[in-house]
Amino acid sequence: MRMMLHVVMPVDTSNAAIRSGEFVPFVQKVLGDLKPEAAYFTESEGTRSGYIFFDMKDESQLPAIAEPWFLTLQAKLTVKPAMTPQDLGGAAGANIGAALKAHPKTFGS
Repeated sequence: MRMMLHVVMPVDTSNAAIRSGEFVPFVQKVLGDLKPEAAYFTESEGTRSGYIFFDMKDESQLPAIAEPWFLTLQAKLTVKPAMTPQDLGGAAGANIGAALKAHPKTFGS
């Protein structure tokens, strides 16, 4: 299943990693192990962050994905399923239609 990992890295910890020259090699190793579909790095709430899209075949992979960020950078993580527009137009669209048929009434209207 395609997942989105949002990594929020504390400024102090990531600054120390950058100053020591270990930040970029760490990120390259983690991404090399994960083999993401895409990875983008940006700012979130005033600190460094990244959005990484990857395929998770089994939930048991989560510790291997999360722990490097926790242990090395003391990062905060959010992991969520993610869809492409093609996913939304395919099976997800059919599931939306089935949900609408099963639950046609909106309360309060």
